[in-house]
Amino acid sequence: MTTRTTAAAACAAALLALTACTTTSSGDTDSQPAATVPDYTVVQQDDSGNQRSVTVEVDSTKSLRAVFDDVVKDLTDEAGYLIEINCSTGGTPSLDNRLANGNLAIGRIGAASTGLDDGETRFEPVDGQTCPATD
Repeated sequence: MTTRTTAAAACAAALLALTACTTTSSGDTDSQPAATVPDYTVVQQDDSGNQRSVTVEVDSTKSLRAVFDDVVKDLTDEAGYLIEINCSTGGTPSLDNRLANGNLAIGRIGAASTGLDDGETRFEPVDGQTCPATD
């Protein structure tokens, strides 16, 4: 039981660190490199409060989940996080060009503010968006 619990915890930690993790019958874990993360820019990030937002800009719709996973791996403070991924083109000051939204819960405060379990993430791409934006 301890081996499986430890293996499950290792898999959860590895998932947060962008690696695939499989458990062998002996309880050992094997990690494989994560998908290549495309270039992105964090344009805004809250560093205090129970609910924090991180806004990211990308130049393409490729590998948005990899971008999300790369952003959340560095978030460690207990809080609920909203991660917004926008196209670097096509937005205006009052309306961004949103490609995806995600959430991360860290700790009890994060769970309470997001409705997710501690350590859980949610990722939702926005259907029909393009990047670079087209007229």
